Amino acid sequence: MNIGIDIDGVLIDIKTPIVDYASKYFIEENMPVKIDVENYSIIDCMPDQEEKFWTKYFITYLKESKARLFASEIVEKLIKDGNKIYIITSRNEDYGVPLEYHGKVKELTKKWLSEQNIKYDKIIFTPDENKLQECINNNIDIMIEDSPENIKSISSQIPVIKYECSYNRKLTGNNIITAYGWYHIYNIITKMKK
Repeated sequence: MNIGIDIDGVLIDIKTPIVDYASKYFIEENMPVKIDVENYSIIDCMPDQEEKFWTKYFITYLKESKARLFASEIVEKLIKDGNKIYIITSRNEDYGVPLEYHGKVKELTKKWLSEQNIKYDKIIFTPDENKLQECINNNIDIMIEDSPENIKSISSQIPVIKYECSYNRKLTGNNIITAYGWYHIYNIITKMKK
């Protein structure tokens, strides 16, 4: 199988570090703490404040976040089982990235994957709205995703394993399979191949 895997929210528990960094940011900026763990954006503030937050903490997040428990182990098992792994991420080089890091997000992401011992056959950087097209272009058989918008879009044509989080918990539908951890993902994929 060709398996597509998202990074933020799937390989990384995006909620915990963002909540921690956001609460620090709001206190440092002498603002009321506004965190909404039920929504994908998590930070409940004006767009300019959100961009300032990401400018301050995005590179720290890229460098210091740890992979979810068992992610590396299960990805390696999937490869040993003969699957191809495609990392498909919507990380981009502009939004919230300090000027000195423009053009370096891809490099930092590949370095992080290597440091976390997450192996892959191909990595694809794409805007959110193009994830379905990248799945089609790369003959992805199943995508592992957390973003509600991406899950809806991709599942219209390709099965999606939804890595359950507070912001996607209520999302169900055809071609959407809920998983609660990496061993659960492995179990789902193993059963699908039989």
